[in-house]
Amino acid sequence: MAMQFEEFESFASSPPPASVASPLVRLKYLIDNTPAIIYSSVPSGDFKMTFVSNNARNVLGYTPQEMLADPNFWFDHIHPDDAPAIFSSLAQLFVEGERTYEYRFRAAGGEYLWMHDHLRLIRDEHGAPLEVIGSLSDITARKLLEQEQQQLITRLREAHDQLLQSEKMASIGQLAAGVAHEINNPIGFVNSNMSTLNRYVTTLLSVVRSTNEAVMQAAPGTALAARIDAINREADLAFLQEDIGDLVNESLDGLKRVRDIVQSLKDFSHMGETDWHFADLHTGLETTLTIVANEIKYKATVERRYGELPEVKCLASQLNQVFMNLLVNAAQAIRERGVITIATGVDGDWVWVAISDTGCGIPAQNMNRIFEPFFTTKPVGSGTGLGLSLSYSVINKHGGRIEVASAPEVGTTFTIRLPITPPASLRPAA
Repeated sequence: MAMQFEEFESFASSPPPASVASPLVRLKYLIDNTPAIIYSSVPSGDFKMTFVSNNARNVLGYTPQEMLADPNFWFDHIHPDDAPAIFSSLAQLFVEGERTYEYRFRAAGGEYLWMHDHLRLIRDEHGAPLEVIGSLSDITARKLLEQEQQQLITRLREAHDQLLQSEKMASIGQLAAGVAHEINNPIGFVNSNMSTLNRYVTTLLSVVRSTNEAVMQAAPGTALAARIDAINREADLAFLQEDIGDLVNESLDGLKRVRDIVQSLKDFSHMGETDWHFADLHTGLETTLTIVANEIKYKATVERRYGELPEVKCLASQLNQVFMNLLVNAAQAIRERGVITIATGVDGDWVWVAISDTGCGIPAQNMNRIFEPFFTTKPVGSGTGLGLSLSYSVINKHGGRIEVASAPEVGTTFTIRLPITPPASLRPAA
């Protein structure tokens, strides 16, 4: 075979007239004009090339002479990231008899091309390795297409996930609206009754107190006065007078909390529309920090890393609610003492606000659920699980995105991205 390749080199690359072309010349012409580079190499050591077909000029830009002159040419031109896997498996060629690789190969212009390399081991009549024949094809176009397809698949998956999330939000929103309406009616009259009951109890206690005082003044030391005093002690009237007011007030506080939850449900299902206007997000952040100062001051130091922000067309009060949810969550995630960092910036036609904490982080198994309504890891009675779902709805209404990155025991960062001017289709008509 080696002698034949040497004979090939003695012929011109262009085919001779058919009448004088020998089978050997025609074979060389076919080899030099196939899409693949045909080559041979020694089957040991550095796999030095012993023959390279002439179309290496067209594919890689090298002459066969250049590739044959350097004994390490093949090894030296494989991409450093691809070489280890090839070198570590070449020994299998002597076991299997052939191997196929896909790797990047440096062309004459310095760029790397993706190559498909099929190697076959040729043995002599005694079974000893004689040479390696290779077929090297340029698959760069295919690889680029595969990369584009992978990027498209990734974008489609992201779009699918966003669609599922949007559908989930819409479905839960309809459910929330119905639940809020059904709860709101009984809560309304229970709250009204409790307020009336509070007045009645206050009046009754006042009557009892006045009656006791009147009896004691009118008939001190009499059997009637002694009887009334015994009844008061038996009923523990002093304790009842003190505790009944606390019970009523706690009940009213509980009803207020239920009303707040119902309002959150209503807000989640359909945020009350107000006027869209250009607002300074830094002003909103500072206002919100003032409101939640009591939640934060014992848990964290606030660091501000504000960039230069343009005013953003938005529903400012709703964005402030989002900021409040994220800041309170950040404070609650910090067990002892930590840092909450607020950073802002501009990216083209978008602005971003990132709120980070040095808290406990979010477990990986919960990352896909944190925006679900009613999902919470807080103890029973400490959270409704509506804060982040409400925040998601607000940011989505503004045509923006809310992203989260977290590591357990390191901290969490929520990043809000908003268009400076949302599309008109997202804003209600004036």
